[in-house]
Amino acid sequence: MLDKIIHETEDKMKKAVEFTRQELSKLRSGKATVAILDDIRIDYYGQKLPIAQTATVNAPDAHTVTVQPWDKSVINEVEKAILAANIGLTPANDGTVIRLAIPPLTEERRKELAKVAKKFSEDGKVTIRNIRRDSNEHLKKAEKDEHVSEDERKRGEAEVQKLTDRYIKQVDDILAMKEKEIMEV
Repeated sequence: MLDKIIHETEDKMKKAVEFTRQELSKLRSGKATVAILDDIRIDYYGQKLPIAQTATVNAPDAHTVTVQPWDKSVINEVEKAILAANIGLTPANDGTVIRLAIPPLTEERRKELAKVAKKFSEDGKVTIRNIRRDSNEHLKKAEKDEHVSEDERKRGEAEVQKLTDRYIKQVDDILAMKEKEIMEV
C-alpha cells in the first residue's frame, strides 16, 4: 500500500516536471527552436494535424526556422496556420519552403520572458506541492483505515517530502537553464 502511494506520487511529479519543461520550451528565447510550432495545427485532408506531422521542421541556424511540407499543395495552409497562431513571426513562403526569421530580443522583452518563465516554473512547483499534499492525505487515510501503521505513515511522508524536494529542484534547474538561454545575447 505504502509503495503504491509513493510510486504514484513519483509518476505524477515526473509528469508535472515534464509538463513544465514543455511549457518553457515553447517560450521564444531569441534562438530558433522548432518547439514554437508544436501547438500549431493545420487542416490536412480533413484532419487537424500538428505541422511536424505534415512537414520537415528544422532550425538551420540560430535565427531561422524552416518548414518544408511533404505535400507542396498544403504550403499555403501551413502559412495561414502560422499567421493565425499569432506567435509574432511572419512566414516567408518561396513555394517549397516556409522560412520564419526569429528577430533578436530587446532587453525589455528578455526580462518579460524571464518573468513568464518564472511563472511557468512556479506553476510547476505548486503542482508538485499539491501532489505532495494529496499523497500525505492518502497516507493519513491509509493509517486511519488501518492499512499502514503510524511509523509507516511517517516514513511515507518523509519519502514523499524527498520526492517533492528532488522534483522542485529539477524545476528550478530547468528554469535556470531557460533564464540563461533567454538572457544570453
